[in-house]
Amino acid sequence: MKSFESLIGEVRACTICAPALPHGTRPVVQLHPKARILIAGQAPGRKVHESGTPFDDASGDRLRDWMGVTRDQFYDPKLVAILPMGFCYPGTGKSGDLPPRPECAPAWREPLLRRLRKLEVTLVIGQYAQTYHFDEPKTSLTQNVQNWRQYWPDEIPLPHPSPRNNIWLRKNPWFEADLLPKLRKRVRDALSK
Repeated sequence: MKSFESLIGEVRACTICAPALPHGTRPVVQLHPKARILIAGQAPGRKVHESGTPFDDASGDRLRDWMGVTRDQFYDPKLVAILPMGFCYPGTGKSGDLPPRPECAPAWREPLLRRLRKLEVTLVIGQYAQTYHFDEPKTSLTQNVQNWRQYWPDEIPLPHPSPRNNIWLRKNPWFEADLLPKLRKRVRDALSK
């Protein structure tokens, strides 16, 4: 088995979907074998592609608030692993960012997940990550998030924290009232171990 450092080096040098990426490759992940929390997201956005730092945008601000963590905690790879479905920015379509490239998850996800042996909880953000992580027949993101108790306490389905989801958040006030306090406590408990 490859060393963790060797595997991460290969991920950071990956170019398997380069021909399809309008802005080039720049895999953005954050991992360490000691991580307690995994954030399984979609794919980096334009700002994250430019900075090379995961969730270095308004979505990240909201996600850190949902989790009840500081920037220092969030960006400590020994606490929080960030492994999106696609590691590079896929570009922009008619209604926002394009979906994660399909080459990334089959190539890297399982070898990386096997290295995360200390995980306490996985935050499964957005439809693409939920389709990958959950075995149920395809359901809507709203249904997955409404049914969060069936995945608790190991996995927690969440909507994407993007400002584009403000309408979804207004239509689903139960998310903030019911799920977020429990999410914050679960994260706090995972980080305290």
